[in-house]
Amino acid sequence: MKQKVLKVDPKDNVIVALQNLSKWENLEYQGGTFVLADDIPAKHKFFIDDMTEGDKVIMYGVLVGKAQTSIPRGGLMTTANVKHAAEPFHFRPYNYQWQPPDVSRFIGRTFKGYHRSDGRVGTANHWLFVPTVFCENRNLDVIREALHTQLGYEVSDKYKQKTQLLLELYKKGTDVSSADLSLKESVVSTGRIFKNVDGIKFLNHQGGCGGTRQDAAVLSRLLAAYADHPNVSGVTILSLGCQNLQTENLLDDIRKHNPGFDKPLYVFEQQQSQSEEQLITEAIRKTFIGLIEINKLERKPASLDKLTIGVKCGGSDGFSGISANPAVGYCSDLVVALGGKILLAEFPELCGAEQDLIDRTV
Repeated sequence: MKQKVLKVDPKDNVIVALQNLSKWENLEYQGGTFVLADDIPAKHKFFIDDMTEGDKVIMYGVLVGKAQTSIPRGGLMTTANVKHAAEPFHFRPYNYQWQPPDVSRFIGRTFKGYHRSDGRVGTANHWLFVPTVFCENRNLDVIREALHTQLGYEVSDKYKQKTQLLLELYKKGTDVSSADLSLKESVVSTGRIFKNVDGIKFLNHQGGCGGTRQDAAVLSRLLAAYADHPNVSGVTILSLGCQNLQTENLLDDIRKHNPGFDKPLYVFEQQQSQSEEQLITEAIRKTFIGLIEINKLERKPASLDKLTIGVKCGGSDGFSGISANPAVGYCSDLVVALGGKILLAEFPELCGAEQDLIDRTV
């Protein structure tokens, strides 16, 4: 019989419904019998004991909330009857004793990456375009269209394909009102000129001016980190000239981030150019020369301790905590045990796990 419910941790006082459950339904689980007091939609939870106001709600083995009212055994947990609560957490000297998983089967395994001069290894080989201010976004869009189309990085958009199909039917005199527009998903062109350049990326943004100097400084440090990323092999910077985020500030932040930064980097300032056309033309010319150079780089074997994996929320639903998240967590443990690194961002759903995260962070 297909399992209907799941108790995630032995200390939990709630159970997860794996499918829709009906009010008054009798459930046998782990030696107990539960009569549901409410309809329990899939992914939601019900209580295994009668709850009174102020009682702790335990899930995943940690405190996640407190009852705001009396709730019967078998009752649905909702935002109306439970309020947020978590144990206090502290930033304390690192003394966490972690038991790593067995990674013996991965010892000696490698991946093919791009080796950088500072010892880091990229999993991709990108050229990066960075505007110092939002005023340059239009110029970046023009350059993107030119480079992506001509160099084989253009994505074949499915809606463009649908429009093209309608156009062809119209030219043939076919009634398009009921035409079948089912097409394959968007695909990346396979006609790349530079086989060892995985992509040309454009960091359009809405900052760099019009805000505070502090805003520009934070943006500068962020863009510097992008430029220094091991997946990036070269950078083109476009500047207007009069913005808060001055080019020299960005270059200083790049040098601070990595004093040994040695990637090809080209800077173009519009207010120092004779025209917009000259700016764009020279940016394309120099970038093309840079692409020729980084295309000479080839993937080579690298040990797994060179991996750094970024993880974040992926539009979680009520099942992610018992499906995707444990899988990602186990993968993370394997990578760390092998000497690699994990970067965790955007984790508002990790209620109650704050101390565990702090203890595991270095």
